[in-house]
Amino acid sequence: MKFTIPFLMAMLPAVSVAQSQSGAASGVPSVAIPKTTEVLVIETPRQGVTAQQIMAVIPSEIRATVKLYLDGKIRQWYSRGDGKGVIFLVDAKTEDEARAMMETLPLAKKQLMDHQYIPVGPLMPLRALVGPEAEQ
Repeated sequence: MKFTIPFLMAMLPAVSVAQSQSGAASGVPSVAIPKTTEVLVIETPRQGVTAQQIMAVIPSEIRATVKLYLDGKIRQWYSRGDGKGVIFLVDAKTEDEARAMMETLPLAKKQLMDHQYIPVGPLMPLRALVGPEAEQ
C-alpha cells in the first residue's frame, strides 16, 4: 500500500497521454477513457479578424457570456496567458452540445472566432485508489 501513491503518480503522465487517444486506436481499455463531464473550449480570433471588429461586438458578447455563466452553462472562464483568446470550461456532455452553446454567442454568430473543443472528464487512474467497486 505504501507504494501505491508513488506508483500512481509515476503513471499519471503515461495514462494521461493514453486518455487523450481513442481506446480502439491505442489499445487502451475503455475503462481508462473518462466519461465526458465538461468540454474545454478554446476561442481564438480567426485569421484576418481585427481587434476593432472584435471590440465592436464585445459589449454584447460579455452580456451573453455572463448570462451563460449565471445559468450554470459556463463553469469557468479564462483569458489565455498569451493574449490570443479565451478558454471556457462548459457544462456539456458532448462536443456538439458545447458547440451549440458557443454558437449562440455574438462573436460566433458573426464568425469572428475559431473554436477548439476538447471533451474532458475525471482522471481515470484515480479509480485504482478506490478499487474495483468504484467502476460501477
